[in-house]
Amino acid sequence: METLIKRNDIEVAISPTRPTTIIGERINPAGKEWLKETLRNGELDSLAQLAKEQVEAGANIIDVNVTVPGLDEVDLLMRAVEVVQTAVDVPLSIDSSNPDAIRAVLPYCDGKVIVNSVTGDPWVLEVLLPQVKKYGAAVIGILMNKEHGIPKLASTRLEVAHQLVAAAQAEGIPKSDLIIDCLTLSVGAEPEMGTIALDTIRGVSTQLDLNVVMGISNVSFGLPNRGLVNASFISMAAAAGLTCAIVNPHSRAVKEAILGADVLLKRDRRAMRFLRYYREQKAKE
Repeated sequence: METLIKRNDIEVAISPTRPTTIIGERINPAGKEWLKETLRNGELDSLAQLAKEQVEAGANIIDVNVTVPGLDEVDLLMRAVEVVQTAVDVPLSIDSSNPDAIRAVLPYCDGKVIVNSVTGDPWVLEVLLPQVKKYGAAVIGILMNKEHGIPKLASTRLEVAHQLVAAAQAEGIPKSDLIIDCLTLSVGAEPEMGTIALDTIRGVSTQLDLNVVMGISNVSFGLPNRGLVNASFISMAAAAGLTCAIVNPHSRAVKEAILGADVLLKRDRRAMRFLRYYREQKAKE
């Protein structure tokens, strides 16, 4: 299964046979008080800098999330996307749980974007999937809904995945344009969350033949040495079938874990990307 995302002359192919796609997570105010304050003040130039720095660090796609309680997300997301599109040439992932914001911004997005993220709730699917189809976007479906929340069993998560596939196909969206977010929570709070996520990744990859994405940093929340935990988890997730990851591309531990896993899984043929990174690091020393 190959999902193609394109903007200008840059095409990103998400596939189990290609290097893991890196989606830069830094434009997201969750847990960043300074960014929340920046957005409240309407100072969006910092978003351009965040985008540029992530691309320089190796991000293939930039996630844009500007959700701050009390702010007009519809207007703010449109302005943020304009700033980021001007700053970088790579494709974008438009990240919002507000259907009105997604509907408003899609007509102004360059190229083929990812809509991140659509839950399994019927009303969300009814509102957003027609927009995804209309504008030729890809979509990240997250394995949660109002009935189950974030399911505690891999089997229940897979049921939601099947529902997402059925809804997307009913709307005429090809399977290749559906990416599944298998979700993980902190193993510090719930130790079984890591294995549940890995089991879900295997199920989505083998049973549904879909590309899989995950925000890796959630798994280590509340633990010390989070970079080590994140790096360990992403290697395991790649082996289970993860094909793209929402991460901080500045994290050396995570970046090197991705590069090493790609070599071992034959995603980086002749280790060309790994060797290029190694030479770049040696040149900086």
